[in-house]
Formats: sequence, structure tokens, C-alpha cells
Amino acid sequence: ISLLVIAFFILGERKILGYAQIRKGPNKVGIMGLLQSFADLLKLVVKFKLSGFQSRSYISLIGVFFLVLIVVFYCLIWGGYYGGYEMNYSILWFLVITSFSSYALLCAGWGSYSKYSMLGAMRSAFGSISFEACFMCIVIFCGLSYNCYSLVAYSEASWASFFIYPGIYFLFLICILCETNRTPFDYAESESELVSGFNTEYSGIFFTCLFACEYIIIFIFSWLGVVL
Repeated sequence: ISLLVIAFFILGERKILGYAQIRKGPNKVGIMGLLQSFADLLKLVVKFKLSGFQSRSYISLIGVFFLVLIVVFYCLIWGGYYGGYEMNYSILWFLVITSFSSYALLCAGWGSYSKYSMLGAMRSAFGSISFEACFMCIVIFCGLSYNCYSLVAYSEASWASFFIYPGIYFLFLICILCETNRTPFDYAESESELVSGFNTEYSGIFFTCLFACEYIIIFIFSWLGVVL
């Protein structure tokens, strides 16, 4: 499911950007470019980069593996929600897991021996601090309003809460843009300034892991926005 979500998100984003610039976007591989994402995945997986033995190289690997572990915990909460396992503090677990993402990006940026990566990682860490403060206030507000921290209870509540708390929902949308590194909060990957941000020196399977984790986080937080 995760691979299909990543493929759909990437293809949809490229199609929308293409039509926004009066272009067709991916339309050669498969029917109307439906297999373009899988072709790109195959190209990234088969690539191999001969890395040198540097004193900080292992830190970059720790950052990549740590980010993958964070995404796995996100998926556990998502799977538990649809699997009938009611977690009384699931929204608090979201807050705890999210707070570790900045450490993973710092390790990935600092360990890759690149000034662009280091600047991207630092900017991402500062953005995460601002996001976590806002997200923590939203979590506390939801807990006081619903008298619990369970996502199941939130989904069973009336949909009229969107109209009752429009300001809170607007702040949460801003938090989603900040956490998923999307414009105008793409501090970690600001291509116009930092080439590609914290993943400048990555290629092959490690770049694939970073890229896949980013789009899975987009999917998870989009789902969280629907539930809340």
C-alpha cells in the first residue's frame, strides 16, 4: 500500500505541476504515464554510489534509518486505527513521533559532508520546532474539547466541528505544510537556494528511502487532517 501511495502522490504532483505550466507532464511510460513512478523507482534502486570512508558517514546512515523507523511508527498508528485497535493516546503518540523527525534530518544533513545539506538540516530543525509548538497547542485544544486523545473518538464526533473551530483547522493545515516540507515551508529542500537541501549528497537506495519517507508522511498527515 505504501508503494502505491508513493507512486500515486508523485505522479499526481508531477501531472498537476505539468498542467499548471501548460505542459502534459509524464505521458510516455505506460498508459498516460501511469508507470513513470515505477520506472523512476527502478532507476534509483539499481544505481550504486561508491561512498568513501569518512568520519561522519555513519551518522548520515543513522539519520536515514531513523527516518525510516519514524515512518514505520506512523504506519503502525494508521494500521491500528483501521485494524480496530483503539489507542487512548494515539494523537499524543503522533506528537511524540513527530518530534523525532528533526533529529533524523539533522543526522542526514550533518553526516553527508555538504554545506547545502547542513544548512537544509538546520532550517528544517528550526521549522520543526515552530511546527511542534503549534501542533502541541492544537493537540491540547482537541483534548480539552473532546475530553480524550483518541483518534477513534475524534472520527466519531460530529463533522460540524470543522465549522465550530475553523481557525484551529486552518492552523493545522499550516502545520501539515510545515511538516511535509511543502511550499511555502520547504525549508529543508529549498531548491532555489540549497540545490536540494539535506539530501543533496544522497543517491540510489538512500535517496529512495528519504524520498519515500517524505511522501508517506504526506499521506499520513493528510489522513490525520481528514480524521480530525
